Amino acid sequence: MLRKDKTDGVYEIVVKDLSAMTSKEYKYGYLRKATEEMGSRMFEISTAKSLKQLWMFQRVEYMIGEGRIEIEFANPIKPYLFDLKDNFTSFQLYAALRLGSKYAKRIYALCSQWKDKGQTQTFSLDEFKKMLSLLDDKGNEQYKPISMFKKFVLDESVKQINRHTDLEIGYTLQKRGRSFNSVTFTVKAQPLAVVLPLKDGPIKAGVAPVGVSDAQHQNARLLLEKWNIKRADVVNQIMNSADLVQEVNKFAYELQTGKVKVEKNVAGYLLTRLGLKEPKGKEKTTK
Repeated sequence: MLRKDKTDGVYEIVVKDLSAMTSKEYKYGYLRKATEEMGSRMFEISTAKSLKQLWMFQRVEYMIGEGRIEIEFANPIKPYLFDLKDNFTSFQLYAALRLGSKYAKRIYALCSQWKDKGQTQTFSLDEFKKMLSLLDDKGNEQYKPISMFKKFVLDESVKQINRHTDLEIGYTLQKRGRSFNSVTFTVKAQPLAVVLPLKDGPIKAGVAPVGVSDAQHQNARLLLEKWNIKRADVVNQIMNSADLVQEVNKFAYELQTGKVKVEKNVAGYLLTRLGLKEPKGKEKTTK
């Protein structure tokens, strides 16, 4: 929602819209606690000349009985929020919002920076736990036993990220002597079964047809590869049509959520649905 041409810096969040995006229901009490914690958090920005300490909100106002919240950001932090927006597409943001674990959100953001490399750098466990706020400067540590750290942080984050986002990740713990001391993540892109509004994401001339975002376009291409739809004329016809790209993404979402069930030959069913293949026989589907 951030806009550089918005002069007053006040943004409205409708609670039911937030619920629709994240598939969760929210009460004011829960959101009040969340904005209180966010508002009290200090962010440090280091440069060669200075160390800045910044806070996020100028004010947060809950409209009683209206189901909406007004948020006004503090002016000094706005440039960094726009940097964050530029680094994550609406597609990625939608995925991150559907992650239930705060550790999964942080690991997803981290791995997103390495998806073109196929693997992250190797992090020492102390460094990595500090990034997740599991270890403070005084040595206080959550999930200190490696079995708990794996179960509640690493394994749960991998499960959520692989299920809900555009990344498929894994991890390897390395030992020094008898103890684990570092972790590395493998990262690769995967299609995400989600339908985004047309307004989301920039349109790139020459890449995506007018009417779909570049993220939706790229996701449709990944889905076609996943379902082994490779005939050049068929792929080109789909990828050059905004309507067909949207329909591919919609079908993936319905398939993942169980609204549509295809017992075999997903590619054949999809092409028939798109009007690109005459049905040779009825596929066994349920709606």
